[in-house]
Amino acid sequence: MASVVGTYARAFADVVLADVVKTGSGYLDPARALQELHGIEALLKESDQLRRVLENPSIPGDRKRAVLDAITARLGTTRQVRNFVAVLTDHRRLPLFAEILKQLEQELDDRQGFAEAQISSARQLSDPEKQMLEAEITKMTGKKVRARYEQDASLLGGAVVQVGSTIYDGSVKGQLDRIREQLVEG
Repeated sequence: MASVVGTYARAFADVVLADVVKTGSGYLDPARALQELHGIEALLKESDQLRRVLENPSIPGDRKRAVLDAITARLGTTRQVRNFVAVLTDHRRLPLFAEILKQLEQELDDRQGFAEAQISSARQLSDPEKQMLEAEITKMTGKKVRARYEQDASLLGGAVVQVGSTIYDGSVKGQLDRIREQLVEG
């Protein structure tokens, strides 16, 4: 199913970014598209009845689209997002919606040169510290950074940064663990 998820995510990323290229300013802002899709995802999680209607193969497609049109009109959803959800519904891919959305986020980030960074620190970081850390991550990855911060007192000091599957451990706890390993090996 991973290839199906990737196919839909890449196709919609093409639509979103093609609009940005066409209009310059972004007829369909990628952030807005994701926000709208997250809203629909939340609605599908909230309403079992709605999800069952849209996923039910015995209900004609035009009826499902009428329901979808009513919902997207009330939400103020863009035409492209509405059409994307309609395609997922018509092709019976709505059960994969959360996976497709996650893959779409990754695809848009990659194409726009963004990297998601999870930063754990022993204490709350000040704004200048966050800016300095994000600038260093940008230098290391060559990408613009979207950082999420959390506190972890067990680190004792410093920070641990995860970008994708790569972990940069600059914590005191990590340094002590490396010293311990060297002592045990030596």
